[in-house]
Amino acid sequence: MKVIDASTIIDTVESLCITANYYLNNDILDVLQKKLNIEESGVGAHVIEKIIENAHIARSEEIAVCQDTGMTVVFVEIGQDVHISGENIFEAINEGVRRGYEKGFLRKSVVGDPIERVNTGDNTPAVVHYDIVKGDKLKITVAPKGFGSENMSTLKMLKPADGIEGVRKFVIEAVSNAGPNPCPPIVLGVGIGGTMEKAAILAKKALIRPINIRSSIEYVKNLEIELLDKINNLGIGPLGLGGRTTALAVNIEVFPTHIAGLPVAVNMSCHATRHAEAVL
Repeated sequence: MKVIDASTIIDTVESLCITANYYLNNDILDVLQKKLNIEESGVGAHVIEKIIENAHIARSEEIAVCQDTGMTVVFVEIGQDVHISGENIFEAINEGVRRGYEKGFLRKSVVGDPIERVNTGDNTPAVVHYDIVKGDKLKITVAPKGFGSENMSTLKMLKPADGIEGVRKFVIEAVSNAGPNPCPPIVLGVGIGGTMEKAAILAKKALIRPINIRSSIEYVKNLEIELLDKINNLGIGPLGLGGRTTALAVNIEVFPTHIAGLPVAVNMSCHATRHAEAVL
C-alpha cells in the first residue's frame, strides 16, 4: 500500500494548473508549424504564424497562452493500492486549483451557480473525473477548458441504423455550424458509445490524447483521418477567415453501448488544447 499525503496532491495540482496554462503542448506546436508550411491562404498562414508567436511569448514570459484560462477539468487515475492521507482528494484538488490560479495570475472564470452566476473568485470547483486502475500510482491530468470552444460542443443520440455514416455527418455538421466561434484551428474530441454522459466524457478525454497519435483501432483511425480531411475542406480556416486549416486533429474514443443506441458527443477545443500531467 502506497500512502500519498493530500499536501502532495495540492502542490502537484497547483503546479499543473500553471504549467498547462503557460506552456502550449509540443504536439500542438509541431502540427501548427506543419500547417503553417502548407496553408494555402495568406491570411490563414498569417494567423497561424501569430498563434505560434503567441505561444512562444507565453512560454518565455511565463504568462497564460490565452486570456480564457478555462474551467479546470481534472482526470485522476488512482491505483487500487494507493491510500490518500489527510484531506479529502476532491478538496485537495480544489485547493491546488485555488493556489495555482492565484499564484499564476490566471483568470478566475467559474460562477458558483449556473443561474445566479456569482463568481467563486478562485476558479473552483474543478470538474474531476476518477478512474480506479491497477497499481500504486496516482496520475493527475489537469486540462483547463476555455468556453469559446466548449460552447460549440454538442451531443446527439443517433439511431443504430445511422451507423458510421451518421457519425460522419453529425461531426462534420457540428464543425460547420460552429464556424469561427470555437477559434479555429480546432482540436476535435469525439466520443462514440456508452450512454449520454459516457459519450461526453469520452469526447473530453479524447482531447488529452496527443494529436500526433491515432487510435489503435483500425476503423477508428481511418475515421479520424477521413474526418480531419473533410473538415479541413470546409474552408472555414484559421479564426474563420478562410483556408485549409480548420482543424489540427480529430481524436476519437469509443466504448460499448446498448443495442438500441448510438450516442455521439463532439467536444471542441481551440488550438490551445491545454493539459499537463504528473504521476505520484
